[in-house]
Formats: sequence, C-alpha cells, structure tokens
Amino acid sequence: MSSLWKFGPSGLGPVKTALNVLEEYNRLGLKTCEIAFTYSIYIKNKEDAEKIGAKARELGIELRIHGPYWINLNSEEQEKIENSKNLILRCLEVGTWLGAKIVVFHLGFYGKRSREETYEKIKKNLLEIENERKKRGYTCELAPETMGKVNVFGSTEEIRKLVEDTGCNFCIDFAHILARDKNYRFEEVLKLFEKFDKLYMHFSGIVYGEKGEKHHIKTHKDEWKKFLKALPKNKEISIVNESPSPVEDAIEGLKFSMLSSD
Repeated sequence: MSSLWKFGPSGLGPVKTALNVLEEYNRLGLKTCEIAFTYSIYIKNKEDAEKIGAKARELGIELRIHGPYWINLNSEEQEKIENSKNLILRCLEVGTWLGAKIVVFHLGFYGKRSREETYEKIKKNLLEIENERKKRGYTCELAPETMGKVNVFGSTEEIRKLVEDTGCNFCIDFAHILARDKNYRFEEVLKLFEKFDKLYMHFSGIVYGEKGEKHHIKTHKDEWKKFLKALPKNKEISIVNESPSPVEDAIEGLKFSMLSSD
C-alpha cells in the first residue's frame, strides 16, 4: 500500500451525529469522507459546519462534498442553469466552512445539442461559476465527475479538457468509466491525468448495460485488486466508495491496499 492513499465512504449522515461518525471512521482507519448533498444541502449552519470541519482536521480526515443530482449546466431553460449554478455555489460556500477540498458534481445531459455545442455551453457556465467562486473567496474547488451513462456529459476526455480550459479540479469515477466504455481503461485514463500529483477518485461495484450505468452494487474483491494494482504509488490519491455499503467496502479497499506489495 502507498502511504499516500486515503480510503473512505460516501456519506456522513446527520449533523447531530457527525462528530461521532468521524470518530468511528478514524477508528476504522478511514481518512476521507464525501458528504452527500445529493438530495439536500443539509448542513445549513456555519457553526455546525465549522465544528465538523475542525473534528475532521483533528482526526486527519479529508472532507469533500457531492453536489445535488439535479444539476444541469446544459439545460434548454436558463432558469434551470441559474438554479444549477446557485446549488454549486452553495455547496462551495458550505464546503469552505467545512474546510472541504472539493465539490464533486455532475455537469448535465447532452440533450438536443451536439457534443461540441454541449461542451462549449458547459465550459462557459463552469467558467462563470469559477469566477464567482474566486470573487467570493470560496476555498473549496470545483471537481466535475466522469459520468457513467452515454447520454450524460462527462466522458474522461471531456472532463480532462474542461480541467485544461477552466482550471477546475476533477473526480475520476472508474465504475462510471467501466459502465460507459465497457472497460476501466486504467492505463489510458491515468495517463490523461498524469501531470497531477493529487487525484480524487470514486471506486465502487456497478451494474451496467448498453446505455451505461444502472446502479451501484457491493464492490467485489477482485475489482478492488485490479483497481489498486493499477494505481500509481507515488501519488496522493483519495478514494471514496459509493456502493450500498460504502463504509464496509471502503474498509475492504483499505485492507486490500495494505496486503498489496509496494
């Protein structure tokens, strides 16, 4: 195992139990956690967020956020785009209170636009959010995610180009890459992002079909082994599991990483 790798689950749970949950994650050896704002940005109070962030720093647990599912920066309706921007900015604000590193989010659907038109539309909106982020002094970074359905914007190449064109961060979801491309493409994907010393990732079991991702499942041990074997040991890598049992699966990933030879 590389000492630079961190494992953890998607999900922290309610504010009232968050400090105890972080203590438990630390006891289990988990050093990252993605707070799920997927259905609601449920941490609303700055004082609560700062307490959670302080506890995480005390325990050496890196926090990140997953933004709401209904973001679409390529909508035909400008009102929906503005709502999406506001959701992302709110996540960035709360993330700054927490001391979180990144906000992971889905960018949108291709819809009626071509892939090229979609890229330009999303790039424009992402640049506007990035400018506003800097203006407001939010320290949490934007991290668009590689996506698992063929009709959703977010191929590995699209995300890499956005990083180059907007200066945003990124999240590589290898389960999504498998579902979209029918292959993990470990070597090729890691080559695309080789210049970055810090990599944020998702890795989980997944069920998929011709159109891509269907749903996450428990992460099989053989999949963990393939994934961990492919990772560079000289990079700081933060790995979050999104399976139906993310804590147990993250612990399993940690255990397999400790068994793997340097």
